[in-house]
Amino acid sequence: MTDSSAPVSRRPRPAILAALAVAVAGLAVYGFWPAASRPGAPSNPPREQRRQAAASSAADAPGSLDVRLDALQQPRPIPDEEAARNPFRFYVKPPPPPPPPPKPVVVPQPKPLGPGDDGYVPPGPPPPPPIPLKFIGTVERAGKKVAIFQTERPGMPIWAAEGEVVLGQYRVVKIGVESVTVEYLDGRGRQTIPMRG
Repeated sequence: MTDSSAPVSRRPRPAILAALAVAVAGLAVYGFWPAASRPGAPSNPPREQRRQAAASSAADAPGSLDVRLDALQQPRPIPDEEAARNPFRFYVKPPPPPPPPPKPVVVPQPKPLGPGDDGYVPPGPPPPPPIPLKFIGTVERAGKKVAIFQTERPGMPIWAAEGEVVLGQYRVVKIGVESVTVEYLDGRGRQTIPMRG
């Protein structure tokens, strides 16, 4: 049986003292540790500090945005009337200078007619009649492009390559993709005939 009247010891227990010593040591280390190496420390300074730093550096920089309200109260300089342009003033642009007068046109005088000369010039020979062939397509034969023609009268188609003679009257000058150039044997009346398939 224990005696309840025994005095209670007021000394702290060693476990509580050890925990308290560890906590104090941790706070001391945390207080002296550099701020950059602390985990969870904010990498950016607070917004107010950044604003103050920017204001101090901007005031020192040339061409800063430092507003001086007292400079706005000074009287404005008087603009030069000839150099200044006022968009609110009515201004009529002077008309352009007149164009130079046109040069006189010299009209040649007709040659006076002599006796028996009535000024009649005989016309040249009439142009040859149009070539009556229809170009209906092209074919390649032995690596050579050949044009296919049809005459006005239905019948067998006529085949001719470049440089060949068609119907004894016309020569094929050039065969294109959608047209062919044909002329008379004497070189007159060259005509381009479009394809009519």
